[in-house]
Amino acid sequence: MRSSFDDFVDERLDGLLRYASVLTCDAELAKDVVQEVLLRAQQKWRRIGPMAAPTAYVKRMILNEYLSLRRRRAAHEAAAVAVAREELVDDPSGSYDEREAMLARIAALPPKQRAAVVLRYYEDRTDGEIAELLGCGASTVRSHLARAIAALRTDHVTTSTGDGS
Repeated sequence: MRSSFDDFVDERLDGLLRYASVLTCDAELAKDVVQEVLLRAQQKWRRIGPMAAPTAYVKRMILNEYLSLRRRRAAHEAAAVAVAREELVDDPSGSYDEREAMLARIAALPPKQRAAVVLRYYEDRTDGEIAELLGCGASTVRSHLARAIAALRTDHVTTSTGDGS
């Protein structure tokens, strides 16, 4: 028996919010994205609920909403650097400062590069899966990832040395 929409939300809301928080690098924006997606998913639940993987479908909706929102709200880029602090505090590793700095660097990436990084390293997706989700080729995914990693490394070197060299 398939679970109801309310059961789905009760079981998966925290994970969907974490996914959106990592993707958007902004806790409030993540809540807005998830809320918008869940409203649309609820209206289509008769079709989504019986699917083999409704969570994957809803995550795809979140990714699409994020990318669409980023295109519509390019002027809001500075606010995206305000990293999701409250939702991501449960890090017992003791490297909170490093993690926060990395999230800030990820937040500065262009939207498709950020999405590719999140899908690869947070969702553990393959090039083919990422390509399908982003609507591009696998070689474009590898290009997005290579550029993102180069930017993250360059920013890390610049940040750690202080003089940009």
